[in-house]
Amino acid sequence: MARPREFDKTEAVRKATRLFWAKGFAATSTDALLTEMGIGRQSLYSAFGDKRRLYLQSMQSYLDEVTAGHLDRLNTPASPLDGIRALLTGIAAVDDETRALGCMGIGSVSEFGAGDPELCRMRDAVNRVLFEGVIARIEQGQSAGEIDSHLDARQATEFVLLTMIGLQVSARGGADLESMHRMAAFAVDRLTA
Repeated sequence: MARPREFDKTEAVRKATRLFWAKGFAATSTDALLTEMGIGRQSLYSAFGDKRRLYLQSMQSYLDEVTAGHLDRLNTPASPLDGIRALLTGIAAVDDETRALGCMGIGSVSEFGAGDPELCRMRDAVNRVLFEGVIARIEQGQSAGEIDSHLDARQATEFVLLTMIGLQVSARGGADLESMHRMAAFAVDRLTA
């Protein structure tokens, strides 16, 4: 029996992620994955188990990368308000094609709802990390006088996270860069002292 050819597993996951991100789980056929990844069926099963396991690995890879980017934009500016602004404007990818994909995590909510416990655990972990990061910046901004001290920090954080979701859905719906930046600026203005 012929041995399956070797392939770069990281690159294969990257290609699968892009396809799942664009089409979702159900609309992505195994044959389309094999073609996109440039591997055979046996290699898929040997390396990843099955389409679902590959989807979960792709989702985790996507969430890790996107969350790191969110936190970097949130925490890099010295000003907490500028960090929140960078977080929200950064949702809008400059590249039209990438922006039109929206968010793979939000896409999974649309496709699976709360019916898949593994996906829910992944999304909940990301939501906790983002919540903790945003609330810390809100509280810093309130202490510095940049963010309205009368706002409840938890509610303000929920507002920022809800705005992120709205921006991601808008992107998937075809919103352009300028309108997304206007929406982000409007949200940040609601927080300003």
